[in-house]
Parts: sequence; structure tokens; C-alpha cells
Amino acid sequence: MIYPLGGLIFGALLGAYRAKSRGGKIADMAQWAAVFGMIFGIIGLFIAIIITRNLA
Repeated sequence: MIYPLGGLIFGALLGAYRAKSRGGKIADMAQWAAVFGMIFGIIGLFIAIIITRNLA
């Protein structure tokens, strides 16, 4: 499924935006993007698992 990848991309964009809006530099934006990407990627993975289990 595409949910983990979508969550990863969305989380990275959201994290970079939040860091930039708080006045962060490139390293801050990269760190926030990585952390938010992982969080939203895991959420997307759980969504994919729930959908797969309910359809099978």
C-alpha cells in the first residue's frame, strides 16, 4: 500500500515547514523532517495494516 510512503512524505514536508516557521536553519529543518517523516510513516504503516486486516 502507499499509506506509509505518503505519510513519510507528508511528515517530512510538515516537519521542514514547522522548523522553518520557528526560524530553524537547514540542519534543524532536516532533523524535524526526519523525525516527522518517521512518525507519520509509522502511522501510515498502521493504517495500511488495519485496512489490510479488515479487507481480508
